[in-house]
Amino acid sequence: MKRHVLVIGGGISGLSAAYYLEQDGATVTLVEKEPRLGGLLETRVVDDCRIEAGPDSFLAAKPAALELIRSLGIESEVIPSNDHQRRTFIWRNNQMIAMPDGLIMMAPTKILPLLATPLLSWGAKLTAGLEYLRRGRHVELPERSIGEFVASHYGAEVVEYLAEPLLTGVFGGDVWKLSANEVLPRFIEMETRYGSVTRGLIAERKEKKGDSLFKSLQGGLGRLVEVLEQKIHAHRIIGVAEKLEQHEGHWRVLVNGEWISADQVVIALRSWQAAALVRSLHGEMAELLDEIPHSSAVTVGLTWDAEGFPHPLNGFGFLVPEVERRNIVACTWVNRKFEHRAPADRVVLRAFLGGDRWCEASDEEIQQAVMMDLRHMMKIEKPPRAVSIARWPRSMPQYEIGHRERINKIREYELQFPGLRLTGNAFEGIGIPDCIRLGKSIVGFLKRSLSTN
Repeated sequence: MKRHVLVIGGGISGLSAAYYLEQDGATVTLVEKEPRLGGLLETRVVDDCRIEAGPDSFLAAKPAALELIRSLGIESEVIPSNDHQRRTFIWRNNQMIAMPDGLIMMAPTKILPLLATPLLSWGAKLTAGLEYLRRGRHVELPERSIGEFVASHYGAEVVEYLAEPLLTGVFGGDVWKLSANEVLPRFIEMETRYGSVTRGLIAERKEKKGDSLFKSLQGGLGRLVEVLEQKIHAHRIIGVAEKLEQHEGHWRVLVNGEWISADQVVIALRSWQAAALVRSLHGEMAELLDEIPHSSAVTVGLTWDAEGFPHPLNGFGFLVPEVERRNIVACTWVNRKFEHRAPADRVVLRAFLGGDRWCEASDEEIQQAVMMDLRHMMKIEKPPRAVSIARWPRSMPQYEIGHRERINKIREYELQFPGLRLTGNAFEGIGIPDCIRLGKSIVGFLKRSLSTN
């Protein structure tokens, strides 16, 4: 008899788990409170343009997303970012300054562009350039924040004008709280081996062939959700999981006032939502899940006619450091970054706002704040043709110092409940490939759980 697995949460983590569990022969019931599946992955068609409400791409170097796409039979739909147009600007002193060529995250790998850039002072350039001379200690250093790590290698100005805007755009967090060990593990390894992150990146670049760093799908990342929904045969329930308990050797979950029994349960929710569900099982595990901080974000898609648009759109977009910020954290020039996003006569921008206050603001307040910045930064006076606003309250987990210790403790407690597995972006990486990889790993974990139970 097939084992029955109940998956709670229909984001990419839950969908990946459901897909791979079915591939392994399990019968799956999928519970999701929203009528739409996909969680943060949502592609909207607005004014004949495709606008991502959440992430717009995935990191190609991590294989799990591409492996899933191949398994689904849509590899031909994968597209790279337009790397020939790759240029990102930083807003400083009321002007857009291009990040220097050869910069990988905040680490320079070419000396001449570093010397030529007006983005940094001469003192900051000297500090960043001398980082190349550091020697490896080959010992593991204590866990540090990203701010501490980057400042120790490249100086405080690089933290302020490169590390902070780059990582706030991804995590929406505080670089002086986020763990460098969790967020930048590759850089930590390079520090241990080479001493210099710059020297490590140069050595790594020589070993690897050039390829696009980011990839997407022609129809947007919502296409991945669409195909997963078609391929998964799970019984679908729209509702909220209210209570979870063990009952006569099985699990059961209260959904919409009715109990659903299953052999095993996967909880693929945000950690604070999972905490509410497991509190009756184990209070300390729930407390740890609740302690993982989350940030909020709003994405704003806007379209204009291309004719007469006042800005050259000569790159992928711009970032705004906290010291220069009024409202917008970052802005992507969508149809420069990816093909198949808009007709030739349209311009599409995607602006990002961070913080709980924006999730609570009205559409009018959000649009006014974005347009105030775009008028100042890009000289856009004309109102947009269309606007699409997506709110993501408490959606981005913050991998702060101590995160790994907390997750390890949660996993220890979890082992007390065979047949239960938690997954999601709060555990082993926030990116799409990380969530898919973790979802796939659940198959083996639950099999082992059965054999030891």
